[in-house]
Amino acid sequence: MVEEKTTVAGTTTGRSRLRQITDRISSLIFLSHSVKVFSSKWNLIRNKLNEIHSILTSLLLEFHDSGDPNSILSGIIQSFEDATNSCNSLAQKCIEDSYSGKLLMQSDLDIILVKFDTNLKSLLEFVNTSPTLSMGDYAIVVSKPGATTNRDDVKFYVKDLLCRFKVGRIDVRKQALISFNEVIQEDERCIKIGMELDGFVNVIMKFLNSKDAGIQEEGLKVMATICKYDSYKNELVGIGVVASLIRVLESGSVLSKELSVRCLIKLTMNSDNVWSILANGGVNALLKICSSRCDDVDGELVGLACGVLRNLIGVDEIKRFVVEEGVIPLLIKLVKSGNEASQISAIACIQVLASGNGFVRSLIVNEGGIRVLVRVLDPKSLYLSKARVKSMRALMILCLDSVDYMNSLKGYGFMDHILYHLLNNGEVTMQESALRAASWLSESSDEFKKAMGDAGFIPEIVKFLDAKSIEAREIAGETLLRLFEVPRNQKRFVKNDQNVNLLLQLIDSQEGYFGNRKILLSIIMSLTFCNEGRKKITSSEYLKNIEKLADEQVLDAKKIVRNLSANRLRCMIRGIWHS
Repeated sequence: MVEEKTTVAGTTTGRSRLRQITDRISSLIFLSHSVKVFSSKWNLIRNKLNEIHSILTSLLLEFHDSGDPNSILSGIIQSFEDATNSCNSLAQKCIEDSYSGKLLMQSDLDIILVKFDTNLKSLLEFVNTSPTLSMGDYAIVVSKPGATTNRDDVKFYVKDLLCRFKVGRIDVRKQALISFNEVIQEDERCIKIGMELDGFVNVIMKFLNSKDAGIQEEGLKVMATICKYDSYKNELVGIGVVASLIRVLESGSVLSKELSVRCLIKLTMNSDNVWSILANGGVNALLKICSSRCDDVDGELVGLACGVLRNLIGVDEIKRFVVEEGVIPLLIKLVKSGNEASQISAIACIQVLASGNGFVRSLIVNEGGIRVLVRVLDPKSLYLSKARVKSMRALMILCLDSVDYMNSLKGYGFMDHILYHLLNNGEVTMQESALRAASWLSESSDEFKKAMGDAGFIPEIVKFLDAKSIEAREIAGETLLRLFEVPRNQKRFVKNDQNVNLLLQLIDSQEGYFGNRKILLSIIMSLTFCNEGRKKITSSEYLKNIEKLADEQVLDAKKIVRNLSANRLRCMIRGIWHS
């Protein structure tokens, strides 16, 4: 029986036929590039030919060591010979423009494409099931490239893995994918080289549709890395990766869904490819994930899904669509949930929704958005600092230019929470965010400025005048300047001699002057219109710093000295008059 199989396809002739068909397909690939008409059809055919050529090349290497093709492969080779003969004839007609009609030629090309597709499936089935092949059983032997490995050796390694992606059995494909994921984290050349190889990205995309969870997850890890590169995003979207990723959202494992959403986040940065997401049903799939039960298992997934929605709703049409689909109460619910990732992402989504759309802002407020976001800032709550920071930003956008919304903020204790976080010296990020929120409050009505003075904001903001952060110093100075538009806030400030001395001391460029002198001079100028302020400035040992700047012809300093001098003159005249 063995001898009979050998006589059928086990001779040198069998190996020669395999080599001949491989060479013929290689020539046909080259010829297909010369076809100028029916380009889309020929592109599809060429992709099939590239895939077939890669597998046949791998088989040639395999049979070099383990024997000759058997009778099953011999039949497959015969099918390829028939298909390549027909394809070669059609290519020549297209090149010479000698076909009898476009419709007939289109039909012939479709038939050829189906033949190659059928032959490819037969070839893959043979490779994956044949017990005579060792490809499914041996480990990957090509050494993993290091940082000093030259590009040619890296390319050889990647091409070897690509062959195993295409030809190996499931366990070999999975191991090859694991190895590839390891090496691309260490050497980005492997991704770039892979993307240069014909059929590489198509093979990776096929793994996304694999029924084997391990294969799918490893394929998604590769895809997530590819998505990091902006230069490849258009190519990925062009070959239909969005549809595959959304199918994973609908039916994949939790890990597969997380990886898929990470890919979608990268693909939709700056609101790119949003219409492709919508066209493939991605928005509804994301909303479904966000509405699922948020617990320790899938909370990260829900947060990631919110991240994609945040990218999508930057486009007004998508924003209207998700609002109609009920995204606002869903996000409010997530803010109140116990999962930190979901809370943070939901708050970020609310912030984007509230931007530039008064109607949507009113819907958020009507759903209790202000109350819920202020609750995040409550020191007694268990929210993370990151969630609190995002909540402050969201509230500033949500309540912008609305007296009613600002009054709601005040009623829910927003000012008290901001003051608490200004006092909390343990968290610099929280302090600086609270400072920005205080500055934003100071831009509103005089009533709010009075309330901030009454609540004790002024001494806390003064502390930031000599903070390490230049930005914090400038914000603090601008905030004080606005608060001093209310006379009683000026009086509160000058009651403390140290406050006035600090302002005059910081003016001195020889003592750590930090770049916002103009703001400080404006603050001091405002105090010269207050009797108590003038007295404190005149009696301060640091008045010399202002006088020094005036001597250097700094205009604001000269104005301050002039105001102080005019006041002294008025006092002298008043004294003489009364005497």
